[in-house]
Amino acid sequence: MGEFELIRQYFQPLASNASNDQLVLGPGDDCAIQRVPPGRDLVFSVDTLVEGVHFPPHYAPSHLGWRALAVAVSDLAAMGAEPVCFTLALSLPEADSDWLAGFAEGLSRASQAFGITLAGGDTTRGPLTITIQVHGTVKAGQALLRSGAREGDRVCVTGPMGNAGAALDYLEDPEPGALKRALLASYHGPQPQLKLGASLAGKASAAIDISDGLLADLQHILEASGVGAELDVASIPMSDELRQLQGVRALDLALTAGDDYQLCLTIAPETLAALPAPVREQLTVIGRIVPEPGLTLTGAPAGYQTQGYDHFGRSD
Repeated sequence: MGEFELIRQYFQPLASNASNDQLVLGPGDDCAIQRVPPGRDLVFSVDTLVEGVHFPPHYAPSHLGWRALAVAVSDLAAMGAEPVCFTLALSLPEADSDWLAGFAEGLSRASQAFGITLAGGDTTRGPLTITIQVHGTVKAGQALLRSGAREGDRVCVTGPMGNAGAALDYLEDPEPGALKRALLASYHGPQPQLKLGASLAGKASAAIDISDGLLADLQHILEASGVGAELDVASIPMSDELRQLQGVRALDLALTAGDDYQLCLTIAPETLAALPAPVREQLTVIGRIVPEPGLTLTGAPAGYQTQGYDHFGRSD
């Protein structure tokens, strides 16, 4: 199968998965064209997934299609943006029709679920590598940044921590039970917090999606904002499945494991109290911002190290 036939058969259909009037021109020309409405800012981000680094070899292609788009779209959620379109650059060791069909199916389901349209891309031969760039828009001046946390703000997260990290232990299990399947679902099918992120645009003072672990990603907010934080580890939300399967290790996974793609955000207490109940009830307060730089954990085991995943092995 040639490159253009591959694109026509497996990826061209994704160009009509979500209708929007901002994508003026999709696949077929040298460039796509996006029109940004008045009063909106363009928000875009790019993510690369490499086999053996970001997903295991021989990982199910349908799961990979969903994950590849979900992890990229999660960056839009962290900015409070609404998704518009994405581009896909795909390096393949070979044009395997069964693999392509599964990958395209997972990607198609994700694009429909997230309301985002394929705008174009490229394919080439090489080690399995997936690069996705996502575009979205947000009301002008309302994007959530990492640099806005202020003393007294509450630190919140949007869902349970550690499930996806724990799932790595069970990826090769041929017959996982119900508890393991619940954790595996978090890894195979991450859910970007798009609606919640958009509802917090202009309200939260800072935000980030949790890809490398809660502590590591919160540290990015603290460094960008020039502040510190105190966290109550007893408040960290964890699923019953994580607690039952991992025991004392559950806390470590909740604090340092990546791939949850929940949001970590900071918000002034009076703003938090004024949020509509359906929004406020999705947030769990786990700490507060303090003026002194650093990250303090209350109730953590002695000598606990505040480290998360780093692609090049550095400890922050």
